[in-house]
Amino acid sequence: MVTVVIGGSSSGKSEYAENLAVQLGQDNLIYIATMEPFGEESKLRIKKHQAMRSSKNFKTIECFTGLDKLLLSAGNTVLLECMSNLAANEMFSSSGAKDNVFAAIQKGIMNLSKQANHLIIVTNNVFEDGCNYSNETLEYIKLLGHINQWMASIADQVIEVIHGIPVVIK
Repeated sequence: MVTVVIGGSSSGKSEYAENLAVQLGQDNLIYIATMEPFGEESKLRIKKHQAMRSSKNFKTIECFTGLDKLLLSAGNTVLLECMSNLAANEMFSSSGAKDNVFAAIQKGIMNLSKQANHLIIVTNNVFEDGCNYSNETLEYIKLLGHINQWMASIADQVIEVIHGIPVVIK
């Protein structure tokens, strides 16, 4: 089963996704962390997420790019946190897929979905700010939108979290 959890920044989507994973997986929980620790802000965010899940018995695997190569033991509930970081890493990191980001992410998601009993993917809604962005940022937003649409199409469930309230879309 594939579940996509989407929401804006600080919407409560991560906490919702973690609690859902705990309900579904109990003792077989894997947390795939995609945020590379660049700078003080990202390090603080990583620490916040580590504290949120500290008592939930997740096994954490850091995977910043190359999700298609990740091998997991069978019978797990996998939480991928989060697609927006993974997409940025694949676009901009020296080890990323660069021009083949969409295909690399598709392969990675399919790889995980074949190995997990439950796959929960957290992603961001970055499409409502209405600000002027650089061309590079616009390319990223367009790519993430394309990825989110594809994930929603293959998902069994899509849930948007708005102000901590889950709204089932699919």
